[in-house]
Amino acid sequence: MCRHLGYLGPPVPLSSLLLDPPHALVTQAWAPRDMRGGGTINADGFGVGWWPPGAAEPVRYRSAMPIWTDAALPSLAAATRSGAVLAAVRSATVGLPVVETAAAPFTDGRWLFSHNGVVRGWPSAVAGLAGELPVEDLLTMDAPTDSATLWALLRARLRAGEPAPKAVAALVVDVAAAAPGSRLNLLLTDGTQLIATAHGHALSVHAGRGSVLIGSEPLDASPAWQPVPDGHLVVATATALEMTPTL
Repeated sequence: MCRHLGYLGPPVPLSSLLLDPPHALVTQAWAPRDMRGGGTINADGFGVGWWPPGAAEPVRYRSAMPIWTDAALPSLAAATRSGAVLAAVRSATVGLPVVETAAAPFTDGRWLFSHNGVVRGWPSAVAGLAGELPVEDLLTMDAPTDSATLWALLRARLRAGEPAPKAVAALVVDVAAAAPGSRLNLLLTDGTQLIATAHGHALSVHAGRGSVLIGSEPLDASPAWQPVPDGHLVVATATALEMTPTL
């Protein structure tokens, strides 16, 4: 079912999100606390995307390996600082491929995207929605997975000029109607805003002075972490946070 997080604020080392906290993403990979029946471990790859200072588009690093086995990651994460980060560890749905290209974040231009959950009945359940996409979008998906399909559907809305919060909320509504019982925790960022949904799975937010952190699970025991109610959309910048119902 995966775990993911997004950060906006003053530049910090990637290690302060991925590796260092008591319940960092690397710990959530092998000892998650709130999978809600969606597996027990997140060992089917990982990815992190970030904006270097002054960059218009993000850099991405992905692997099909468990995050704790990547010998290059600790030094890379300690030496790399960013004020906008999206990262995820993957627990593959049974029957779907374990390959680098199936790991979030997915990207297009300035966007980074992650999905924590499952689309019930994929692919047939969302064939009608996917049938509205250009054939080229379907042929060039990163991987034959439910998460990559969600990204193709969301990307088409963004390319059509739909505002990102509206596009994310509408996609959750459409997919939930087509595939009841799906878990649709989505996370999207363009480096200036974070847009997230809590739909069938855990999500928490930590808003500080000039920073915001959204994650599947809190990274530490700080009382500033607040759970996001199920069925809600979060739209955040480094200095503002809004939660509204999606359904």
